[in-house]
Amino acid sequence: MGRGRTRPLPAGRGSETLRPLLSRERQRAACGQSMVEWAIIYSAVIMPLTFAVIFTSELLWVWHSVSELTREGARYAATHCWDGSGDNVVSYMRTHVPLVIDMQQFQTGEAEITVEYFRRDPDTGTVEEFACDQGECSTLCVPDVVRVGVSNYSFRRFLDMLGLAGVPLPDFRTTVPVESAGCDPEQATCVP
Repeated sequence: MGRGRTRPLPAGRGSETLRPLLSRERQRAACGQSMVEWAIIYSAVIMPLTFAVIFTSELLWVWHSVSELTREGARYAATHCWDGSGDNVVSYMRTHVPLVIDMQQFQTGEAEITVEYFRRDPDTGTVEEFACDQGECSTLCVPDVVRVGVSNYSFRRFLDMLGLAGVPLPDFRTTVPVESAGCDPEQATCVP
């Protein structure tokens, strides 16, 4: 038999037996097409969405952690000695950073931590910056309010690897009334 010729069908077989063969080939072609469609949808839609959900979850987790660090620093400042520079609070916060992805930003000083003390003017009720000439860590120098803030923090997870800039988080500030500033007036001592 030469090329281009078809073999005659064996006796007893007709076009009925040819139909299942054609449908199997169509099924194979459809299966291959489905696999290609799945690969395109997976790589173009499902995988990027999965990474977006993971990235957003980590961002929200870090957001919460930085907010909590600010609150913890304010609580520490309200219950410990007044230090005009706030160095005692800053060093406490840098050593007690929660386990977040970019915690080195706090430890190296890239993310700024600020501590501000205020007093309430008894005549007007307004809040003004606190200053005391009696010396730091003294029972005579107890401010009324403290505000602790974190600024210049940037979430960089995955973005550094891609060569993109980090996502800057807003400044976090927590203001609380000073409870005792760590001072015991009866014993004339303060907790640094």
